[in-house]
Amino acid sequence: MKFILGIDQGTTSTTVILIDEKLRIAGRHSAELPQHYPQAGWVEHNPEEIWETVCQAVRGALNSAGVSGKEVEAIGITNQRETTILWDKETDKPLHNAIVWQCRRTAEICEELKKKGLEEIFRKRTGLLLDPYFSGTKIMWLLRNSDVIRKKVAEGRVAFGTVDSFLLWKLTGGKVHATDPSNASRTLIFSIEDMKWDRELCNIMEVPAQILPEVKPNFSTFGKTRGLDFLPDGIPISAMAGDQQAALYGQACFKRDEAKCTYGTGAFLLINTGSELVRSRNGLVSSVGWQKRDGSVTYVLEGSSFTAGSAVQWLRDSLGIILKASEIEELAKNADSRSGVLFVPALTGLGAPYWDPEARGAIFGLTRKTGKSEIARGVLEGIALQVR
Repeated sequence: MKFILGIDQGTTSTTVILIDEKLRIAGRHSAELPQHYPQAGWVEHNPEEIWETVCQAVRGALNSAGVSGKEVEAIGITNQRETTILWDKETDKPLHNAIVWQCRRTAEICEELKKKGLEEIFRKRTGLLLDPYFSGTKIMWLLRNSDVIRKKVAEGRVAFGTVDSFLLWKLTGGKVHATDPSNASRTLIFSIEDMKWDRELCNIMEVPAQILPEVKPNFSTFGKTRGLDFLPDGIPISAMAGDQQAALYGQACFKRDEAKCTYGTGAFLLINTGSELVRSRNGLVSSVGWQKRDGSVTYVLEGSSFTAGSAVQWLRDSLGIILKASEIEELAKNADSRSGVLFVPALTGLGAPYWDPEARGAIFGLTRKTGKSEIARGVLEGIALQVR
């Protein structure tokens, strides 16, 4: 029997599943990804740790299914979007920790560009707003703050990629530097009408075109495995997509006006707008959903809430209110429904429709009677209200 191996590299963990010829899940494994917070509002991942979680999860999924890598027919990749990695093409080594999509460090760069009156050109060509969420200003920050990176760029040794590109590079033994339109459309330097990197926007963002990956349709043979100790050479990587677009496709939202909301680290509502590029007047952003081999493009409108599951993780890891994420539901059920506790889920700024990178989380309505249950309920309701 042959299997498809799916890699879901997320913000807090990597999950790999094996699907058999009858579309049954034959094996599954997850590996948690460490988070790094150098300063308030900054979020980083170590790219080597990202890769190690992928290796662990692939091995674990194969073991749980009781199969060998020789039985894998194809690989698909989905990933946390916008997270930015620069690496040395000669050594394969990252040149800095990955700047995660949640990171707010580039707020000043965004303001700098807005004051120059440039936001409208970015809206028109990329469908996005000038916000630290997106990759472009993260690349700017890295280039502005590292002499080493600038030197290596001049030497032609630097590659940029979102997580999909980095994993593709590693899986193919450094042979393929590519991405897909769903990820490229989240960078602030990709024209979603022309479906290519925008030279003018790259110049504004101070991003050298030479570091950018090739953009291929989502359903492509991106490359083949090479030089891995857990999979044989020659397995094709046959599909890639950003996690939220992949979720829209996976929920079978193939027709215009069909929508889904995914609750993960954040919460993301996407609606399929078909072949029409729809521009929101209410703080949503436009992106590429997917592009097929024939070149046809499906667009989406998206509302992004940066804090959802990460708030539950915060209750667990920072406050110690729960020991496991799964405990929050039972705890919240015990709360006094009249407590009036309200949580503002802005632990890493606010996304749609406010787009305020300086916003911070808050808890209102605390009294002497407030306990763990009321706080747990307030957090869950805050997440739900932000999506509504």
